[in-house]
Amino acid sequence: MKDLKISKKKPSFPVSHKLNEYLKEYKRDIKIPIFYDDLLRFQGSVVVYDKNDEDTLWIRVYYNDFERESIDLSLKKVYTTLHSDGNEKTIPFLSVDAIDYCTFGNSKPFRVKIRNILNDNYTYFYVKKADASRIYGLELEHMLSPYNLNFLVYKDTLIEEHIAGIPGDEFIKNFLPKCNSSEKSQIAKEFVKFNERCMIRLLGDMRSYNYVIVPTHDFDHVVYKIRAIDFDQQSYEGKFNIYRPQFFKENIKMVELVSERFEKFSVDQYKVEERSIVAKRLISYHDRMGELLDCMVNDTISIKDHVDLLKSVIYDYTLDLKFKRSKNMGEIVKNALDFVKRNYETVNPNLP
Repeated sequence: MKDLKISKKKPSFPVSHKLNEYLKEYKRDIKIPIFYDDLLRFQGSVVVYDKNDEDTLWIRVYYNDFERESIDLSLKKVYTTLHSDGNEKTIPFLSVDAIDYCTFGNSKPFRVKIRNILNDNYTYFYVKKADASRIYGLELEHMLSPYNLNFLVYKDTLIEEHIAGIPGDEFIKNFLPKCNSSEKSQIAKEFVKFNERCMIRLLGDMRSYNYVIVPTHDFDHVVYKIRAIDFDQQSYEGKFNIYRPQFFKENIKMVELVSERFEKFSVDQYKVEERSIVAKRLISYHDRMGELLDCMVNDTISIKDHVDLLKSVIYDYTLDLKFKRSKNMGEIVKNALDFVKRNYETVNPNLP
């Protein structure tokens, strides 16, 4: 498979006043005591290796004693705001075990490990630079996927909860070969649906390391789901195939699995199922989705060359003139979702 190239590094787009008002309305914009830039003042670092002594591309950062005390307290407050009601009574029972920094990729996030000292349970959250396109990606995922997302934005800082699961590249290498025939068929079905969902809402760059596989034990078998974990490439690129995970060489094993397991009729069936589910979610989130799309339509989250290329390719794909008339990425996303919803309602006029 020929490698699908992403264009040069995507710029970070500022949060507009309109988007900020939207975030306030839905309780995403909440004052926090620390900013992304505060965490950049680390004094030193060491490389973080995995259990196989391979470089994880994360470094563990250290601060001087005075700053560390203040930073730890602020991060604990962020944790209680993100995961609870902001009550500070639990802070004495929390420990900031590690602050890691990733220099790989666009967002360059900090990963914070918070541990409850009473029972040793721990979780992670991420501190990133607020980027409008990433925030749109998070909101679209929250409303259009089967999963709710928990995140906060304050000025130029974005706080994201950790999405648990087995990284796709690790799963494909170490777990997929051990799956039985039934499990492989189920995973192939999920990949078809995941591929369709990403294409519909224009979430790009879903290489195997940008999504996770989530196994859930049912009473007599394991159910596998696929979740996106990186929303940096939300509706920015001009190449349509960037929004279709099947075209990345890192996903070739998944594509081969689909080809081995399903005839075209089955693939088309699962695509229709996913489009229908997305359409139902669009109807359910009608008012909120309308407000979000209004923000996108009035925002700049890509460049003209990408917009012109993408709307032309999608027009060839759908023959819907609305795409040809799109002026920006927000209008392309809006027209794509309208297209899915309109087709669902045309085929199923009596369904909710």
